[in-house]
Amino acid sequence: MADRLAVDDDELKHFMRLLNKSSDALKGLRRALADATVSGLGTDDLDAACEDFQAEWKYGTERIGEQTESLARIIGASKDGYREVDRALEAALRKGARGTDRAVR
Repeated sequence: MADRLAVDDDELKHFMRLLNKSSDALKGLRRALADATVSGLGTDDLDAACEDFQAEWKYGTERIGEQTESLARIIGASKDGYREVDRALEAALRKGARGTDRAVR
């Protein structure tokens, strides 16, 4: 049953790195587009629509970046929690095994 409870530390660390990289990439993209202007693309309606899109896109990508960073922190905390539970379970099983050995003698 222990193999079902296994948590792959390396995979969780890799996933956390990917999440953080994604968040950094979104920040870089927002910085690159921050100076982009939308005026003069065409009609006034098109310019206004582009301005609205840029404002909403900025808001949306900021929220995605925040959620990505939060998820990475949650995964890190979960990984640490799994490790703690695993160590406690191992210690309890060893203690139980020692008690069983003494009872058999």
